[in-house]
Formats: sequence, C-alpha cells, structure tokens
Amino acid sequence: MTSTYQTPQRRILDPKDMGQWLASSAYIEIVSFVEQLSQSVQGRRVSSVGALSPQVEGIVRLLSQAESWINKYPPDMTTSSRFGNRSFRSWEAELQQQVEQMLRELLPVERHDAAPELASYLVASFGNATRIDYGSGHELSFVMWLLCLCKIGFLEPSDSVAIVLTVFRQYIQLCQQLQRIYKLEPAGSHGVWGLDDFQFLPFYFGSAQFIGSETTPAASLDKGLIDREGDEYLYLQGIRFISEMKRGPFFEHSRQLYDISGVPRWEKVNQGLGKMYKAEVMGKFPVVQHLVFGSLLSFSSA
Repeated sequence: MTSTYQTPQRRILDPKDMGQWLASSAYIEIVSFVEQLSQSVQGRRVSSVGALSPQVEGIVRLLSQAESWINKYPPDMTTSSRFGNRSFRSWEAELQQQVEQMLRELLPVERHDAAPELASYLVASFGNATRIDYGSGHELSFVMWLLCLCKIGFLEPSDSVAIVLTVFRQYIQLCQQLQRIYKLEPAGSHGVWGLDDFQFLPFYFGSAQFIGSETTPAASLDKGLIDREGDEYLYLQGIRFISEMKRGPFFEHSRQLYDISGVPRWEKVNQGLGKMYKAEVMGKFPVVQHLVFGSLLSFSSA
C-alpha cells in the first residue's frame, strides 16, 4: 500500500494567507487539542500522574536523548555576544541528523512511514538554528507534533494528563536549558507587554492545574509557594524560570503576569489565557508563518 504521509510544507507565506489558516482544519484541530489538554489537567498536580503508558515512556526517552546532546556541544566560550551561542547550531544539527531514526525507534513498525512527516514538527520545536532564537511558534510546533502522534493512534486519550504533566513539562524543561545555556534570543518578543519571552502554554495549562485549589492567583508570585510547589505546577515553574533569568521587580519586566495575579479566580485566568493564545499566538502572522502542513494537519478548510 502506498503511504499517504507527505513532507509538510509552509503555507502561511503572506499575511493574506491568515484567513485560510484560521478556517483550516489544522487550526480547528490544534485549538481543540490545546483546550482538551487544559481541561484534562484541571486540579491535577504533577505528582498525581499515574503509571505512564509505554508510548509516553518512549517520548520521555526521546527527550532525554536530545537533552544529553547539551553535554556533547557545550557553549562556545569564544563568543561574547549577549544572545545566540553558536553551539546551538551543532545541537540542532544533531537533532536533524538523528530525528528520523529516533522516531522509528519510538513508533511501531507499521507507523514508520509517518516518521518523515512527524520529523518536520519535532525539528522545529526547539528553536531556529540560523537566528538562534526560540518563541511560541516553536512551542506550537511541539504541540502539533503531539497532535500528530494522537492522530496516528500512537497516543491515546487516556494519555492526556501525562502528555501535559510529564511530556510537555519535560519538553519545557529541556527548552529552558537550551535557552539558558545557548542564550537563545526571544523570537518575536513583546518585551514587558508580552506574557513571556519564550513560552505561553505552561501558563495556560498551569492555570488549569490550580482550578479548584485553595491557592489564589495572587499567591502565584509568592516566592515561598514557588519554592515549595514549583515542581508541582507548570505555572509556578514558569514564574520561577522568569525570576531566574530576569533582574529587577517582577511587575516591571513581566507586567502581564503581574496583572494576572490580580484576577480573583483561576477559572477566569484560564479562560482569559485560552482566548489570548488564540489571538496572540495562533492569530499572529509573525508567529505562525513558519508552520508546516502535510497529510496529518491539513491547510484545507475544515
């Protein structure tokens, strides 16, 4: 039987393509997937994840393998630039070289023909090697990769909690290491008025984790709570990373997150971040222009 998989291609080449993107089946599926993942972790701590499926365990091994290359390619100390250590290009080249073999090791034999299509999303998930930057568009590529794994039947609905609190959490931790060690530049940062220089979804998923808890949004900036519970909640982990990377008062360098701490209920925070994700990430040409589309995520109208 001839494979129906294909090498994904860019389709959002001009701002005028945004209308077709917003009406595409890929857009609708991604929005639904992200919302479903958020709902799945409502009221859930990281430590509440039960036994992992063999499929999730396989992804954990894949991400750990990618993390190990950081030791193989230490930062180039001959460069003194504030952003963009050139050794990231070596790390990314290793990923491009290894990715299809890694995916064949991950997938069952009958899904090996999906590896080239899946590889396009995974390679784009950690940053751009030319610009040595990372932003929410790369984070979105990882979400698209996870969605593709669901669409081919590799990941099941029962994996939803682990997809967020094990796989996505490990992915974010790896990205934070890459950002810190290779000094990746924020891609398309809104500066003080953006939610975060690099990530978005840890705050959306993390706000869902707090729904139904006694912790208020105001407490999310409390250093004591972050020290105690930072490993249990993606939202706190995100705040902690920002505090490690930036200097000065939090309200000065992260105004949006500071303002969110004034919202009374996590349900309202989660709802607002869901709308903001569609507007500021999915709906912005500079963010989505590098996305690719193939047989699994189609640019055709739904």
